Amino acid sequence: MLPPCYDDGPADDETPADPSRRSFLIGSAAATAGALFVKEIFGQEARQSAAAKAATDPNAVAVTLNVNGADHALKIDPRTTLLDALREHLDLTGAKKGCDQGACGACTVLVDGKRINSCLTFAVMNQAHKIVTIEGLAKDGRLHALQAAFIRNDGFQCGYCTSGQICSGVALLAEGHAGTDDEIREWMSGNVCRCGCYPNIVAAVKEARDASV
Repeated sequence: MLPPCYDDGPADDETPADPSRRSFLIGSAAATAGALFVKEIFGQEARQSAAAKAATDPNAVAVTLNVNGADHALKIDPRTTLLDALREHLDLTGAKKGCDQGACGACTVLVDGKRINSCLTFAVMNQAHKIVTIEGLAKDGRLHALQAAFIRNDGFQCGYCTSGQICSGVALLAEGHAGTDDEIREWMSGNVCRCGCYPNIVAAVKEARDASV
């Protein structure tokens, strides 16, 4: 009998493993779920570690942030950016950390209705302001018109920049800067999509614009 490493496969009377697409997808889904579970566990540990560190940090200050309509009392290092406060202390991970230099727009959120790069502002500077993240755009279980338009127009591929794109687009519509394709492109130029979904993003913004007329 040959060693396992030289085994030519199942004998003729053996049933081979099911190579179907469904089996592959089920296996992939299980692997993905496991990976996400592990990621969530490590994410929780990181957030708990950040909170514990802040609690014992002699430089930590008390901060209250109004995010998505609710007040959140935090004790954080005064140098904590709004992005890190949202992600590491409030578990609102929709805003993404891309360049951390304000150049890509992945961290865009709304503050008093205006779009900002949350990686470039300190959390303590945004007290007494109303902050809205991608998690707060849907109301009563219904997607924001621009969120729905992004889905219908395939305005994303990997999805990493999507939350920033949508928050920026919501502000752009409120600003009245969606008159033409060129105007949309110019006023959305601070949001980079490395997958190159720009034509679909413009189409999504136009659809949401026309739906609100």
